[in-house]
Amino acid sequence: MEAFLADHRHELFPDVLFADLFPSGRGRPSVPADVMATVMVLQALEGLSDRDAARALRDRISWKVACGLALDDEGFHHTVLTYWRNRLRASERPERIFEAVRQVVEATGVLKGKTRRAVDSTLLDDAVATQDTVTQLISAIRRVRREVPAATEVVLHAYHYDQGGKPIIAWDDPAAKQHLVSALVNDALALMEATEHAELSPEQQDAIGLLALVAGQDVEPGDEEGTWRIAEKVASDRVISTVDPEARHMHKSQSTYRDGYKAHLAVEPGTGLVTACSLTPANAGDGPTGVAMLEVEEPGLEVLADSAYGSGEVRAALAEAKHQAFIKPIPLRSAVPSGFTIDDFAIDTAAGTVTCPQGSTVRITRRGNAVFGQRCTGCPLRERCTQSKRGRRIRVHFAPWRNDRSPGWSPGATAGSATGAWCATRCGCRSGPRRSTSGASSTSAWITRKDGSWPPKAAEGAHRCRAGASRQVPRR
Repeated sequence: MEAFLADHRHELFPDVLFADLFPSGRGRPSVPADVMATVMVLQALEGLSDRDAARALRDRISWKVACGLALDDEGFHHTVLTYWRNRLRASERPERIFEAVRQVVEATGVLKGKTRRAVDSTLLDDAVATQDTVTQLISAIRRVRREVPAATEVVLHAYHYDQGGKPIIAWDDPAAKQHLVSALVNDALALMEATEHAELSPEQQDAIGLLALVAGQDVEPGDEEGTWRIAEKVASDRVISTVDPEARHMHKSQSTYRDGYKAHLAVEPGTGLVTACSLTPANAGDGPTGVAMLEVEEPGLEVLADSAYGSGEVRAALAEAKHQAFIKPIPLRSAVPSGFTIDDFAIDTAAGTVTCPQGSTVRITRRGNAVFGQRCTGCPLRERCTQSKRGRRIRVHFAPWRNDRSPGWSPGATAGSATGAWCATRCGCRSGPRRSTSGASSTSAWITRKDGSWPPKAAEGAHRCRAGASRQVPRR
């Protein structure tokens, strides 16, 4: 690799490729672009930290040869790598180095005839601390007051936002906390109303959009008009910190959780070459992201993956792209230990019925539920089937492209999964487990209208963040 980069780095990484990173015209970076790109490639290849990469450039002859440096060249400080990554991340083409390497792979034909791709993901812990509702509201309001001049003229009542720390209240008094939350939300609404018609820069729009998001995700109207309280629920795509609004909370299991992001890779297992990569919030589904990474590939791949990619939707998408899936089946779970699983129920999609192990048959509702209810009363197999007082319920979903539903089916029936992942768990046929939320989507910031009604009417405006995710910001 070092010899190849020594001969071709100028062709791979010409200065024009990075010209947009330094548009000021007041000089050029002290480290040539081809040297930086070469070091980044070698760093990624060996999995080195910034400090170790800078040390390798200073100490290793092979790295100096690859970068075209003299033997006595001392290299550069390790923070230069951070500086360049930040410039690349904020640019319109953050993956340009990866794209240049991919062109080399295609030109050399090293992957020609290699049709296997392994896809997987790993969680990346974020250094940001998870914030509660009060901390998020105060932080977002402070940011708006700091970045939007018109916001400083608005009279706010909940807190002296120029001082640090949290408000001094009786935190063990639920009424005091509810009063504080209500006042903070009303301050947020006042700021959004005051800046509604102002000319805002992209950074100021980001600040207003984030304020709308955190003001709407955790609260609901209180008992009295114009009051608010913490909702007894958790938003499905909740922002966990205003310091890093794109980070998300994710459960690895019932007892293990992580905050941050998820890195996705597609790899050719024979050579170890990475063919595609993606970064999403931690709560993004593996399956849809994996399918998206394979969109640039030619049909006919053998896709190797674990059960996180085993939903019916993902299998259907791979089949539509003419790929062959070799995916670990999703493990079946029984409602009762060692009891019946979904495979023990006979599901007739054409007739729209489900038959239990005892032989009772029920219709599948328009929402995809098969409810046995009273049929479970007195059933000799009940102890092996369910512990619910209401009897067993099966959730059945279908792949989006199936057309063999009975006349009773609603045309808007969803395709996804739940406990009724009845067939994709075993043979991968056309049913669908788990629905996932794309990493590009964001929770809508539902803010009540001026008349206090809830939920609000359709959004009148939309805010677009730097990452390209649209957030609906209803006007008051």
